[in-house]
Amino acid sequence: MALHRQIPIEERIIAALDVGTEEEAWRTIESLGPTIRFYKVGLELFLAGGFPLVEKIAAKGLRVMLDLKFFDVPNTVARAVRQLNGRGIAYATVHGDDAILKAAAQAAQDVKILAVTVLTSLDDSDLRAMGYRATVRELVLERATRARDSGCPGVVCSGLEARRIREELGEEIIIVTPGIRPAAAADDQKRVVSARKAILNGADHLVVGRPIREASDPPAVAASMQEEIRQALISLGRTP
Repeated sequence: MALHRQIPIEERIIAALDVGTEEEAWRTIESLGPTIRFYKVGLELFLAGGFPLVEKIAAKGLRVMLDLKFFDVPNTVARAVRQLNGRGIAYATVHGDDAILKAAAQAAQDVKILAVTVLTSLDDSDLRAMGYRATVRELVLERATRARDSGCPGVVCSGLEARRIREELGEEIIIVTPGIRPAAAADDQKRVVSARKAILNGADHLVVGRPIREASDPPAVAASMQEEIRQALISLGRTP
C-alpha cells in the first residue's frame, strides 16, 4: 500500500475554488482559515482573476493547484507551462497524449505536472458512447502508466482507481483524487468515494468542492473529513 508521504493534514484536502469571482474565492478561503492550506483554482476562477489572484493566494502561504487541463499541440503546452514557473504554483493539470505530457513535464521547473486520466463525471457507458472499448479502470491505469513514463510526477484519478495505480506504479507517484463526497451526496460526479476510502486506496490529496464550500459550517465539514483522513492513515500504520 501507499507510502503516504509526509503531508500536513491541512494540505491533504485541496479545497476547490469553483466560483466565478475573486470575492467569492476570498470568502471561501477566509471562512476556512487555518483548517485548509491548499486550494484549487480552475478555469472559471482563473478567467476571472488570472495570475494576480493565483499569486495572491500563494503569497498568503497557501498551496495552489492550477486546474486548467492544458490540451494542445506539445509546443503550445510547453510554452503555457513555462508561464507557470516562478508563481508559487504547486500542481498544474495537463491532459493529452505522450508527446503533450512529455512537453509539459520538461517545461515545468517549480510546478509539478499532474496528468488527468479520466474525468470523474464519466463512467463506462460514457466511454462506450465516445468510442472507447476499455473500461474506466483500464483506461485510467493505461493513462497513468503513460503519464509516469512521460515524466509526470503525478496523476488525477478517482479514488476508485487509486488503489490499482498505487499497486502498479509504486510509492513515488502523486495521486490526487477529485469526486470526494459524503455518502448521501448526489450531483454530477459519478465515480465518487469518501475521504477515508480514498486515503485507504492510496490517494495523497483529495479535491473537495461543494461538500465544503456549500456547507452551513465549512470548517466543521473540512475538519470532519480531515479526521477521516487521520483515522485512515492510522489504520494503515502511518503517522498523520
